[in-house]
Amino acid sequence: MPYLDESWIDEPDELARRDSRDSLRALATAGAQVREAVTLSQEGGIDKVAYGERPRSVVVAALGGSALVADVLELLAEPSSPVPVTVRRNLPLPGWVGPLDLVIAVSLSGNADGPVALAREAARRGAALLTVGADESPLAEVSHRSRGVHIGVGRGRTSSRTSLWSLLTPVLLAADVLGLADVPADVFPQLATRLDDQADACRPSSESFVNPAKLIAVQLAETVPVVLGDNALAGVAARRASSMLARTARIPATWGELPDAASQVVACFDGPFTAGGGSGAGGGSGAASDLFADPFLDAPAQPKLGLMMLRDVPPSPPTPESDEAAALTEALLQTARAAGVKVIESTASAGHPVVRLAELVSLVDFAATYLAIGLGVDPAVSPHIADLRDRTSRE
Repeated sequence: MPYLDESWIDEPDELARRDSRDSLRALATAGAQVREAVTLSQEGGIDKVAYGERPRSVVVAALGGSALVADVLELLAEPSSPVPVTVRRNLPLPGWVGPLDLVIAVSLSGNADGPVALAREAARRGAALLTVGADESPLAEVSHRSRGVHIGVGRGRTSSRTSLWSLLTPVLLAADVLGLADVPADVFPQLATRLDDQADACRPSSESFVNPAKLIAVQLAETVPVVLGDNALAGVAARRASSMLARTARIPATWGELPDAASQVVACFDGPFTAGGGSGAGGGSGAASDLFADPFLDAPAQPKLGLMMLRDVPPSPPTPESDEAAALTEALLQTARAAGVKVIESTASAGHPVVRLAELVSLVDFAATYLAIGLGVDPAVSPHIADLRDRTSRE
């Protein structure tokens, strides 16, 4: 069973030694990333995206640590956008994309094959381009050659997982300019402040029993985690959490969004990672764990199922739909606790949808990083990813 050493995430020297590329410090700059990205976007001509006219459709190309950019734009545009927004990770670019459409390609390094290839194909067809990534990169070059708008990401951004807001902010600004989503200018100071608040609450010097991210890391360490969002917004945060747990903490985690994922998650409560041990709801005596079990004589205990529930702030005043969703969430949590599932809840505070989402995303980003460090894993360096790149690199 995985073991988290709390001294590794509480002692500053241990944190510094085990976080080789300052991932925690990079995450703490999220508010600064928003402020810098607003300035860079204005200087880069974000108001001229798509030549100042609303496109017929928008295609967003982003993958890996940048994938949340596409998910967020799709989430915000879905309720009210007058044009369709679709997501692509790689070629082919949809056949209907042409001069009346906008392609947004995002890659921190500007070298990611999928976004760069999609941007090149969009330029060949005469589509408008917005690219976000490193200056002096293949992605920036494609944009400049096609008279698109390119927004740089500033200096010191080394990982897309810790530079999310440098990538997302220009896209949010463009979405407001084009009328795809309602993200007015006064939202960005609120967004930066909320991210600063989360960075302060999750700071390394804050001990585990008061630091929400460290507390989540400790609770998740001995579980097989499932992350659920109680609506579409929290579902985007849940997907991000699943990705960060896998890519940063090296813990495989499934995710889902209510109400659709309720049945498949509850079905797992009858499985081998709950108190019933696969014996079903009527497990009888097998449902209780043995307090006197010796892990050396009786074999190590299995990890328990862990349910991390990310919750959006309820609307005010409530609606019949929100009441129904809240009832489903509470029923699911009660069922989980009755089955012996370890339940972890986090609820966003009030604010603009982007601000609420940022609060949840920032929390899970910090939690995944602390979990990696506590388990003895470098959050920024994966030898197996490096090995895979070596094996698949072109000659």
